[in-house]
Amino acid sequence: MDSTELLKKVRKIEIRTKALSQQIFAGEYHSAFKGRGMAFSEVREYQYGDDVRFIDWNVTARLNHPYVKIFEEERELTVMLLIDVSGSNLFGTRNEFKADLITELAAVLSFSAINNNDKVGVIFFSDRVEKFIPPKKGRSHILRIIRELVDYKPSQVKTDLAEPLRYLTNAIKKKCTAFVISDFVNCDFEQALKIASEKHDIVALHVMDRGESQLPDLGLMQLKDPETGKYTLADTSDRLTRMAYEHWWKRQQEKNAELFRKVGVDVADFYTDRDYVKELIALFKRR
Repeated sequence: MDSTELLKKVRKIEIRTKALSQQIFAGEYHSAFKGRGMAFSEVREYQYGDDVRFIDWNVTARLNHPYVKIFEEERELTVMLLIDVSGSNLFGTRNEFKADLITELAAVLSFSAINNNDKVGVIFFSDRVEKFIPPKKGRSHILRIIRELVDYKPSQVKTDLAEPLRYLTNAIKKKCTAFVISDFVNCDFEQALKIASEKHDIVALHVMDRGESQLPDLGLMQLKDPETGKYTLADTSDRLTRMAYEHWWKRQQEKNAELFRKVGVDVADFYTDRDYVKELIALFKRR
């Protein structure tokens, strides 16, 4: 993609997603994030009814009178976007590729964050951490993120969700809200997710295409796995073959849903043939 075409695409995405973040999500965004941190503000003399757990014993001992710590809600949040750039997202049978939907979701969340004076950072991942963009504020920073989303070429095509989750745990010291945007296909990341969710507020945005859920009845077909490059010959006219694939697909979705429930991670499903706005608003309201 040349620079002129890239700038046009970035501008188009900016106009659409910025408008959505301002008009639709502004009211839901602030209340959507549980666990905004509490920062120490000051100490004052103990008053009847104060929680004794907040007594500052050092100051109390020094002044020979009980004092308590006062905390204020932190106004600034850090939002991290963990974005799947693996080969499986270059798939779409309806309106767009999964990768296009991922780009728009990431852009809307980014603009919603800066509208609320929050910082946004990004981790692009395949089966490794491909690129890390540290959290910052501002429109120019968001446009950089969108440019990377539109034009980024990963070095690998496979997926390993455990890698970016471990990186998040180690790289971001302060609690953040992290949106993991992926199709979550054939991934083993339970342990890394458990550890990351103990430190951060993790939200899973599950991106799918309806064509993935079943094989079409088109006779003998050569299928290619975009993440391994391997070809498989399948007789899609065979009912048992189609049923076996559908069973595998259904089991994948059930396994992921069970994991998210177990760990306590909020999840929302997004499809390439359906407007993501309603589902995103519903996710914000659920939180």
